[in-house]
Amino acid sequence: MAGPEAVAGSRDRVEGGPLTSAPQPVLTAAGVRALDAWLEGAGLLELAMEEAGRAVAQAAHARWPRGRLLLLAGGGANGGDALVAARHLLALGRETEVLAQPSRHPLTRRNRQRLRALGGGVGRLSRSTLAQALPRAEAVVDGLLGVGFRPPLRPALAEVVRAVNASGRPVLAVDLPSGLAPLGEGPLGEGPQEAGREAEEPVTIRADLTLALSGLKPELLFGPGAALAGELRLSLLGLPLALVLAHACAERPSDAEVAAWLPRRLADAHKGTAGHVWVVGGHPGTAGAPALAGAGALRAGAGLVTVYSEAEVPLVMPELMVRSEPDLGAALHRAHARSVPDALCVGMGLGPQAPTLAAQLLAWRLPTVLDADALQPELAGQGHPACVWTPHPGEAGRLLGVPTPEVTRDPLAAARALQERFEGVVVLKGGPTTVAHPGGLWVSRGGHPGMASAGMGDTLAGIIAALLGQGMPAPEAAFCGVTLHARAGERAARQHGYGLSASDVAGELGAAWQELSGPL
Repeated sequence: MAGPEAVAGSRDRVEGGPLTSAPQPVLTAAGVRALDAWLEGAGLLELAMEEAGRAVAQAAHARWPRGRLLLLAGGGANGGDALVAARHLLALGRETEVLAQPSRHPLTRRNRQRLRALGGGVGRLSRSTLAQALPRAEAVVDGLLGVGFRPPLRPALAEVVRAVNASGRPVLAVDLPSGLAPLGEGPLGEGPQEAGREAEEPVTIRADLTLALSGLKPELLFGPGAALAGELRLSLLGLPLALVLAHACAERPSDAEVAAWLPRRLADAHKGTAGHVWVVGGHPGTAGAPALAGAGALRAGAGLVTVYSEAEVPLVMPELMVRSEPDLGAALHRAHARSVPDALCVGMGLGPQAPTLAAQLLAWRLPTVLDADALQPELAGQGHPACVWTPHPGEAGRLLGVPTPEVTRDPLAAARALQERFEGVVVLKGGPTTVAHPGGLWVSRGGHPGMASAGMGDTLAGIIAALLGQGMPAPEAAFCGVTLHARAGERAARQHGYGLSASDVAGELGAAWQELSGPL
């Protein structure tokens, strides 16, 4: 049976206003720089900073409607956003205090002058001024550092970050919590530090609320930043979504998009029109893995599921059809000569013969999910548009020939590299999961940490196979499967608590589907 899966991400709490039915762009630092360059060329960069500051002010005012707000402004563009926010807060009648670093950024300097022209004071940020201001503040707006930051923090700024964290005051971070290291600097395979050196504990603002500007940042979604950012909200700064997406490295499809992708059955549907999935896996000692995949496929709407295995597979659901075969390759060849399944699900507990069988089944060019033992480096280049590879980070590292930390250091780059090497669609499982397809990258939302248990990946593979068998294109089937699995995990957590089994999650798939799409 599959080992413990990567922890699923917590339920997405991004609030995008009008974006609730649209994808949310994900921007790297390079994407932000390119977007800013475009805005500057169009004469819109100053207007974008004005909109950013207004959005920060509104978010802070809504979250902490009373009391003094302390705004910390760095020397770069994030500092300019904080200064604009202070001006808008003054217009709202709020009591503010601004402590700022010296700046050579022209827009930041200009907005400092504008704030002063309206009677807003700007003090110099230092250890002593911060020590005096923090006890008076209801909340802190962190506009110190943005996507241009490269560690380590200068000692004086590290003291500021530590003081804010120690104060116990809630924090709104502008775009990113200050001190948060960029995700995955450098090409895949080159570690961020020398071998044998201990990583220093990062000094980063712990935010209660982060307002991402223009797009979400990878650092807010993966790694320690996902916990340090607190609640996420997104402001597009009044820019057209298509413009931002043109500079994005990835997207986060909305639940509304997922609901639109899911298949809907007509009133005259029957098991023959709902897809026949063949699950190929299991050998003595791992017989439960294909059973879990089969259960996932049935719960995700497959009309028929047949499990082919060398082992005696437990009948976890009486609706499963099980074929125990001493020679799987020959048995599958004979079965394929008689009838063709709508989708294949291959690899769960399959054992040493997995590479050979997976190559045999990939040659059929049918919609296929490859998981667990079927994820082998020698299959590189044998994928096709209708196949879906579903590695967890450890398997992804083996497929790419890099250590697992290199995968988790930059899951977006790892997923892209896997898709280019193996073709088809790649589901890089984790918290959150990344789906790489020929058209780009999608980042999932939702899930529960209790899903970090054995068999979750087997169930997910069956879910995706069921959606493929119902006629969905591979990219949409993969992402819808991930979303349904995550939503079912959330529901299971409400029923069972922290420790969840794959069967618990499979049992909630029908309700999760209904939550997303409404009644059939």
